[in-house]
Amino acid sequence: MRLVRFLLRYYPPGIILEYEQGSQTRTRTIDLLDLTERSNIYELVAQLQANEPLITPSKTDQVAKLLLKLQSKLSSPDKHHYNHYKTIRTHVLPVTNVSFNKSGSKFVSGSYDRTCKIWDTHKGEELHVLDGHKNVVYAVAFNNPFADKIVTGSFDRTAKLWSTETGKCYHTFKGHTAEIVCVTFNSSSTLVATGSMDTMGKIWDVETGVEMASLQGHNAEIISIQFNSLGDKVVTGSFDNTVAIWDVETGHKISSLIGHRGEISNAVISYDDTLIGTGSMDKSCKVWDCRSGQCLETLYGHTDEVLDISFDHRGKQLLSVSADATARVFDVGSYKCLATFVGHEREISKGTFNPSGKRVATASSDKTVRIWDINSGKCLQTLEGHTDEVFSTQFNYSGDMLISGSKDNTCRLWKDTNSGKLAGAL
Repeated sequence: MRLVRFLLRYYPPGIILEYEQGSQTRTRTIDLLDLTERSNIYELVAQLQANEPLITPSKTDQVAKLLLKLQSKLSSPDKHHYNHYKTIRTHVLPVTNVSFNKSGSKFVSGSYDRTCKIWDTHKGEELHVLDGHKNVVYAVAFNNPFADKIVTGSFDRTAKLWSTETGKCYHTFKGHTAEIVCVTFNSSSTLVATGSMDTMGKIWDVETGVEMASLQGHNAEIISIQFNSLGDKVVTGSFDNTVAIWDVETGHKISSLIGHRGEISNAVISYDDTLIGTGSMDKSCKVWDCRSGQCLETLYGHTDEVLDISFDHRGKQLLSVSADATARVFDVGSYKCLATFVGHEREISKGTFNPSGKRVATASSDKTVRIWDINSGKCLQTLEGHTDEVFSTQFNYSGDMLISGSKDNTCRLWKDTNSGKLAGAL
């Protein structure tokens, strides 16, 4: 093996090693999820050299400089201030979902008008109309970080795989007997998973379009589905009050996470595959051990249904948003509530961390998106302009742009016009 070069990954923090083995170029990723501004860089380099033969003593100074650059980036204050950039009337009927590609250069929208559309973010131009579904397009997803494919899930009981560049439909995934409400890719973009109101999940091969496994075991609708980072497990959340962990290769259920007393609103996996977070209509969140299936902690505080949850990029913090019009951030190590965000006038349906994990965006039925600082708990900005409920919001990878989707049939793009690019980031 011969090392070709190092690449930095800011979010989540890590180093990617590009190397040659025989006639092939390969990559290997070293995650640095515990890197902080207090980390001793040369001690960390020594630890990396002890475990990675490609990092030879001659590379010590080079790796140290990379780690110092990464450390500086992670410790720098977040000063993004978002201004309205564009309003795009995406569809003639209500929008159901929106999602960025990794860089934020494109986004995709699904709608009640039975279509999905791909947009150029910066120009606000429609690139492709993905037409073919016979009912509402409810779920959409890019195969990030590649972003050359899109999967859509529809109330017509099918999912479709599309080319981002041409808009061509590669496959139609048929097999569900009710509406498909959640879709996702695995990290290597070789498999798609779909969840349906028919109580089943399914795994499909991206290249052939063939069904690889059927996940049967829930007693009610599946409303969330996610692969772990390694790609050997899938987690599903259901209206039967449970979450299930499945083996991807066999489709067999590994374990059921039982404990919530209400329907599951979302189930998410931490980046390092060790934890699962769940939110429920029973007003609580739970953190589970992904390997054992044991509940590690129940997080209380909301006075109404928890409508969404998410981990930050490192898996160190958990965000919950609720019908009680508040959001909360919990430390995953201590399970303490770090911040409670109060200010929305109606329920919050979606929440997300920015890439650095220092700020949070929340989307609300009060027609606004709010930006919050985790350390102070203060609302930094209220993004106004939508004329109906805002149901979705997402940051791009560099954190200098935000998208919001609303029942007013528009997507609004918010941009920090003073922000520089993350040069060299992956």
